[in-house]
Amino acid sequence: MAFSRDSVVKISDASILQEDNTVLNEINFTIDKGEFVYLIGRTGSGKSSLLKTLYADLPLRIGFAEVAGFSINNIQSKDIPFLRRKVGIIFQDFELFYDRSIAENLTFVMKATGWKDSANMKSRIAEVLMRVGLGTVSAKMPHQLSGGEQQRVVIARALINEPQILFADEPTGNLDPDVSEGILKLFEEINTSGTSVLMATHSHHFLEKFPHRVLKCEKGKVLDSSKEKFALSGWY
Repeated sequence: MAFSRDSVVKISDASILQEDNTVLNEINFTIDKGEFVYLIGRTGSGKSSLLKTLYADLPLRIGFAEVAGFSINNIQSKDIPFLRRKVGIIFQDFELFYDRSIAENLTFVMKATGWKDSANMKSRIAEVLMRVGLGTVSAKMPHQLSGGEQQRVVIARALINEPQILFADEPTGNLDPDVSEGILKLFEEINTSGTSVLMATHSHHFLEKFPHRVLKCEKGKVLDSSKEKFALSGWY
C-alpha cells in the first residue's frame, strides 16, 4: 500500500483483537495531515478499539500502523508518552480531576509531558483556553462549568502540545444537540488550522450538515467512503 508523505495515520493489513477475539480485520486506510474524518458504526462494532489501537492503548499484534511518525505495531512502552505528545485524545466522559481547578488540570498534563518552565506553562494555558472560547475559567473548578464548557476544557487539554491529530471518541455523546453542534464547529476550526481529526460519532446530523470523509466499522471491516459507497444510515 502506497502511503503519502503527508499521512499522519497509516494502517495496513491490520487486525484488532480484544483478548483472543478479532474485532476488526483487513484494515487499510490513511489519514492525511489536515484531514477531518468521521468514524461511525453500531455500538460494539470496534470504533473505540480502533481509536485505542491508534494511540497505543491496545497493542497491535497483526499488521502495520504508523501514527505521527511512530510505528504502533512494535512500539515500546517507554515510547508511548512521546507518541501521546504528538496526538490529542478526547473522551466522551471528560476525565477531569474534579478536586483541581481548570489551570491545575492542564498543568498536570503539561508536567506529565515534559513542560517545566512555569511562565511558559501559564502562557500556554491561557492560549489554549482562549482557543476554545474559555478565556476566563482557569481558576474555576470543573463542577462550576457546564457540560459543554467541560468538554471545551478537555479539547484545550488535548491541544496543549500542538498535536498532529486529535482522536475524539464520541466527544458530544453526553451533550445536548445545540451544545454538540458548537463542539463540532470548534473541531472544524481546529481542523482548518491544520490539525487532523478522527472523530467517532453517532450523530447522523453531523454527517449531513458538516460532511467529511467517513470510515465505517461494520461486520468486522472498516469501510472507507473515499474508496466505496455504503449506507450512512442504520447505525446510529
